[in-house]
Amino acid sequence: MTAWFQSWGINYEWSWFIATIIGILVIALPLMLAVAMIIYADRKIWAAIALRRGPNVVGPWGLLQSFADGLKVFLKETIIPSGANRGLFLIAPIVTFTTALIVWAVIPFDVGVVLADINVGLLYVLAASSLGVYGVIVAGWASNSKYPFFSALRAAAQMVSYEVSIGFVLICVVLYANTFNLTEIVMAQQGHKLFGLLNGFGFNPLLFPMAIVFLISSMAETFRTPFDLVEAESELVAGHQTEYSSMAFALFWLGEYGNVILMCALNALIFWGGWLPPVNWAPLYYIPGIIWLFIKMSFFFFVFSWVKATVPRYRYDQLMRLGWKIFLPLSLLFVVIISGWLMFSRYGGAA
Repeated sequence: MTAWFQSWGINYEWSWFIATIIGILVIALPLMLAVAMIIYADRKIWAAIALRRGPNVVGPWGLLQSFADGLKVFLKETIIPSGANRGLFLIAPIVTFTTALIVWAVIPFDVGVVLADINVGLLYVLAASSLGVYGVIVAGWASNSKYPFFSALRAAAQMVSYEVSIGFVLICVVLYANTFNLTEIVMAQQGHKLFGLLNGFGFNPLLFPMAIVFLISSMAETFRTPFDLVEAESELVAGHQTEYSSMAFALFWLGEYGNVILMCALNALIFWGGWLPPVNWAPLYYIPGIIWLFIKMSFFFFVFSWVKATVPRYRYDQLMRLGWKIFLPLSLLFVVIISGWLMFSRYGGAA
């Protein structure tokens, strides 16, 4: 796109700037629309599992319910508690929302369809997504209230606990793919198993357990049920969001669901072939890759909603036990097993 603007006589710097801004908008605007739609889908799935109808009044089949909710919070007054730290109180939701967006810069939707195709894309995702916890911690502290503060402490402990396991899971993937670039990781999954018929590391017996660990850890990272101890309404009212209203409250929701879509995309890209069809069969490649990616993301989002509607919330000690006593030793063990297997199968045992 930069070259196209240069062909109009615009210098390189301005061409690059305009092309980058357009690329950001092409990702951010559909993402915001997607957040509105998945909130609607989330509520519909919960309703179906509970034998209810869900949103069905605003618009055809209730499709405009999320937009009505967005308009409602937009028109409400932003109330700042008298004892709150005003600056930090307002910055916290902006941090949560922004960190949910910046990760999408390196997410590829097809070969070459990515804003920034950097060599350390996976490290960037891990680093940028980790910043989201600062929004929760700052919101909890700045509210000057006990429940939000407890929520902030829980968020910090929970994020650290599960990011360690996610880090070791990603090491397993990097060992197999031999790269940190997300596009190359997806292409490394082409014809990966069953005589070249299946696309995806998830079909590998050594990596399938890690795919499950990553899926569960991604639920914990995004504070989804059964790991939503950060906003446990029976204990903490609404957690770090208790004192928030209007658009500040809405930004937390946009950030949360933006992270949920991101984790669905990462599950699809890292373990299940991303934009590649599940089966390495030529006719399936006529379907655009972005459609395959969308189908896989939709499946993982359904799993997220299914779990939220059916699995009861963990106690906090159970949450910590799963992260530190089960996932961490398991992922560390698989790093050793996979590196040993690759040493003998790929490199012939040469040190």
